[in-house]
Amino acid sequence: MALLGLCATVSTANVFAADAPQSSAPANGVTMILITVACVLMLVIGMLGSVLIGAAQYYLDRLKERTKASTSAAKAVMIAGLCLITPVAFAGEGTTDEKTTLEVVSTTIGGMSKGSFYLLTGVIALEVIIMLGMLYFVQQLIAKEKAEVAVELRAAKEPAWKKWWAKMNSFRPVHEEKALALDHNYDGIVELDNNLPPWWLYGFYACILFSFIYIYRFHVSHSAPSTIQEYEIAVADAEKEKAEYLKSSANKVDETTVTLLTDATDLGEGKKLFGSSCAPCHGAEGQGVVGPNLTDDYWLYKGSVKDVFKTIKYGIPEKGMKSWKDDFSPVQLAQITSYIKSLQGTKPANAKEPQGELFKDEATATTGSINTADRKLAIR
Repeated sequence: MALLGLCATVSTANVFAADAPQSSAPANGVTMILITVACVLMLVIGMLGSVLIGAAQYYLDRLKERTKASTSAAKAVMIAGLCLITPVAFAGEGTTDEKTTLEVVSTTIGGMSKGSFYLLTGVIALEVIIMLGMLYFVQQLIAKEKAEVAVELRAAKEPAWKKWWAKMNSFRPVHEEKALALDHNYDGIVELDNNLPPWWLYGFYACILFSFIYIYRFHVSHSAPSTIQEYEIAVADAEKEKAEYLKSSANKVDETTVTLLTDATDLGEGKKLFGSSCAPCHGAEGQGVVGPNLTDDYWLYKGSVKDVFKTIKYGIPEKGMKSWKDDFSPVQLAQITSYIKSLQGTKPANAKEPQGELFKDEATATTGSINTADRKLAIR
């Protein structure tokens, strides 16, 4: 840069040397001032150029989007243009001894020819413009660098889970949507050519791998039970648990869970309890005395197992029948109910006339028995 500026200065000096016979002291002073200003500006431009090249190189190294060649080439072309302009312009400023003093005065500015003066001032103006342009570009590079540093600082302050989440979802910034947009537009909704998020792809690959393991384990090697076998095992376990529950919860029978007992022991216990508590009103054979006949198909308060159990448990106070829930356990109430149901159709002698409504029990009797130890415990 300094060498090129020196060449331009020498060229200018040579041109002025041709006009030496007609120049004066003021002319030489103005010439030297203009040349000095031009050289100083050239040096400033050189320094700014070095700064600009260094800043641009640093910026390009970080972004890796541009090359250094374009900047260097532009600078070389600019300086070469200046060097070519200077000697060509001054070359046309030759003088002859035939000019008169009047002509010299009329064609000079401060003792310099107008061409030389305008050329030097034009060079200085061009150098000022170039210097201002370089300053502007340096300022722009600094502003971009500050913006990138601010973004990096914000990214560094973000929690690790946010960075991980953004990476797993492969989020794209909003300003890139135009580059991703397809030609499909549905009522203002634009379809984007976006990649699937990594978590979705990883999950899909994991499912494929799991399918191979599953098929081999359950359908090839049979090292584990299939879903049907698991169901059958679960049902068998549930039946065992149900049986254990029924054994341990015999006294939890109520009007919603009671079932008809057909075991001879249960019916025998029910007959004893009926004879000591229910016979005075309903007869020893259930033929009916004060209370209704229990051997026919007519019932005042329905005749299903649950209904009969409920009637015995809570009684009918308005008809004079007491509640037996405080006198008998749930097991004993179930035994009395089952015995009463066993009397239907026996047709004892001197049976009382039917009362209530005809009831046909369509439910299928279910066989049930109560553990002897639990029954004795409940009776006590």
